[in-house]
Amino acid sequence: MPVNKLALIRYKTIDKCLQNRFRKWTLADLIDAVSEAIYEYEGIDSGVSKRTIQLDIQNMRSDKLGYNAPIVVEQRRYYTYEDKEFSITKSRLSHSDLEVLQDTVKLLGQFQGFNYFEDLGAIIGKLEDKVSRQQKQTTKYVDIEKNERLVGLNWIDILLRAVKTNTVIEIEYQSFKARNPKLGLYSPYLLKEYRNRWFLLCRPKGKMKTLILALDRMKSIALKPEAQFKVAEDFIPQEFFNNVIGVTKSLNQATSKVVLEFDKSNAPYVLTKPLHPSQELLKKENGSIIVSINVVLNFELEREILGFGDSVKVLAPRVLSKRIIEKLNSAVLKYDE
Repeated sequence: MPVNKLALIRYKTIDKCLQNRFRKWTLADLIDAVSEAIYEYEGIDSGVSKRTIQLDIQNMRSDKLGYNAPIVVEQRRYYTYEDKEFSITKSRLSHSDLEVLQDTVKLLGQFQGFNYFEDLGAIIGKLEDKVSRQQKQTTKYVDIEKNERLVGLNWIDILLRAVKTNTVIEIEYQSFKARNPKLGLYSPYLLKEYRNRWFLLCRPKGKMKTLILALDRMKSIALKPEAQFKVAEDFIPQEFFNNVIGVTKSLNQATSKVVLEFDKSNAPYVLTKPLHPSQELLKKENGSIIVSINVVLNFELEREILGFGDSVKVLAPRVLSKRIIEKLNSAVLKYDE
């Protein structure tokens, strides 16, 4: 039988504890950690029994779930992984889980073609390739963009739960400019992914400003259900990023009409992969094109434009054109040094 939700929470929590080599874990410590995790994720405050955790460890050690976790007991008291690099998240799926996943892929495949499920195509392709390769050990057919060293993905589960349940969270955060991390309470509204990095749209306690925090700069997170959640009454979180490329934006920041001219070498790429959903074709002549997008002016927009090199020219607004010229001149000077 596939692993149920509570069991997965227990296994993931035990796994996270045993990966932490900076402290020693007794059976009582694991029981406390699992009980706290189940309360945070499911609101169940009855805890877990010693027998349940012992069975979980036994299952993780065995081939029953496909984990074969190298859990050892040191000094007849402390639990740890014999292999310091081991994690059940790196393990292959069990046969029963594969069967469930394969059935799910087939079911989702039946909905392709319906407008409501138009975004499922890429997801189904990824799942089909993953299941096929694990079952048959065949060559991969889909090469997904990924960054194995990406930091912060471990926070997605708890942040998603906080967003869905309107729960205040305590985050220990350290920006790239800060010398030390700072602890603060935040009302979370939306998780945002951009170029393989994840961000949280939120509002700090006692302040009306909105913040966009990078998950890879978060040091610790704790749910604070007793704190009062600040409802976003002055904006709609799900629409906050509609007029932006990237994630850099402040509340009520004005949108500008950006007009760009692309030469014929890059015009086909811009037409087939628009820079933004608001993109409109204004003119097409001798292969070159002029398009407009309605977005806020920010760092990511500049980086997107600079990425086209000499194939693009900013026609409007003037402030953006001057900014791009300054950056290009600065780049040229670096080669003259």
